[in-house]
Amino acid sequence: MAHTSHAKTLPADLNAPPMVSAWQTRALIIGVVFSIVAVILGFLGQAQDQLGWDHVLRAWDLGLMITFGFCVGGLALLMVQYCSGGKWGLLLRRPLEAMSRTLPLVFVFFVPIAIFQGRLFMWANHGLVDKAFSLGQINKDQVEVIDHAIQWKHPMLNPTTMVVVSVICFLIWGYYTWRLNGLSLKRDRDTIANTPYWIKKLENISGPGIVVYSLTMTAAAIYWVMSLDVTWYSSIYGLLFLVGQGYSVLALSIITSVKLSESEPYATILRPVEQHDLGKMTFAFVMLNIYLAFGQFLIIWSGNLPEEINWYLDRIRGDWGIIITLDFIFHWVIPFSMLLSRDIKRNKKRLVRLCQFMIFARCWDMFWLIEPNFRDAARNLHFSWGILEYIAVPAAMISFWMWYYFAKLKTRPLVQVNDPHLAEILEPEHATA
Repeated sequence: MAHTSHAKTLPADLNAPPMVSAWQTRALIIGVVFSIVAVILGFLGQAQDQLGWDHVLRAWDLGLMITFGFCVGGLALLMVQYCSGGKWGLLLRRPLEAMSRTLPLVFVFFVPIAIFQGRLFMWANHGLVDKAFSLGQINKDQVEVIDHAIQWKHPMLNPTTMVVVSVICFLIWGYYTWRLNGLSLKRDRDTIANTPYWIKKLENISGPGIVVYSLTMTAAAIYWVMSLDVTWYSSIYGLLFLVGQGYSVLALSIITSVKLSESEPYATILRPVEQHDLGKMTFAFVMLNIYLAFGQFLIIWSGNLPEEINWYLDRIRGDWGIIITLDFIFHWVIPFSMLLSRDIKRNKKRLVRLCQFMIFARCWDMFWLIEPNFRDAARNLHFSWGILEYIAVPAAMISFWMWYYFAKLKTRPLVQVNDPHLAEILEPEHATA
């Protein structure tokens, strides 16, 4: 028999539920605990091999890139949604806006990198080259190659330009964050009759914004990570970070949406079909991520050029092969295999666990990208107290970022009531007449 299913209605209160405040408190406590652990490890590492505080800076760079990815990657995905449309925007718009508004904290995280760049980048302090040579970590030929690269890239890779370009990038990201978040509030106050106007306006801003984001994000990736090895270059390095940001941002967005669905108003708007769609989108980023990473490796392996292969040899030899093997399993095999399952994409608990694992895998991948850039670690994976900073420091930074993110999430209603997809998303999943 035919039957009629009635559409659901939104609750009167669309603000974040009280549990978000509990998440915020928990994140702050975790951040404080790991900060204390990081300080203790810093002293232990300094006593062990004089690299304790250097490892803090290296791990800080990892934490910066992860939180930067959440923040600016959230802004980028917000712009993609404005250009593409779709029901998923109604679910993720507020979390993505909240991520973008954490930019001030990410800038604070960047400041130590700018101040202490001479302890990280050879192009900012030639003493790092001399020290590596005196310790036998590089030979005379390698010193000549490094010196040539520093001289050739000096117009771009120098302390002043690094700070200036980074600040300009933050100002650009800040403009788009301010503009899109401000227009979103104005749209909230308008009637649904004007929705076509807002769709077109936000699309016109976001289209060029995606291009600007790609360029500025590439510049940041080059300055903050790629130039740790001044001899390395890759034409798709920025694109790898772009896709990696989508990988981690979608994972965090799904965790946020699914956990929010334990209370209103997300309990009303998050249906299994939309959750499934978010899982499929994440699966696409997993595929694209491994495609680009493997494509870069395949091109360099087939070319077998001495000036290119050392970057990979530094990350494969000396027991680093264990890390890259686990990276392949964590970053691609497990998410790919799990997201093939329709049931997992529709199971809230399992999908949240998988997305949490994906964020861990992204941190693991960043460790593999960052640590072997340093001469004491290249082709020489070894345990030290300092290496544990790669757990403590990023955990503290991510926790403080989450605390700020939850604070921003609480400042706006979680559902945009004049979204054209709201009526559709409130319909029962299998309504028939």
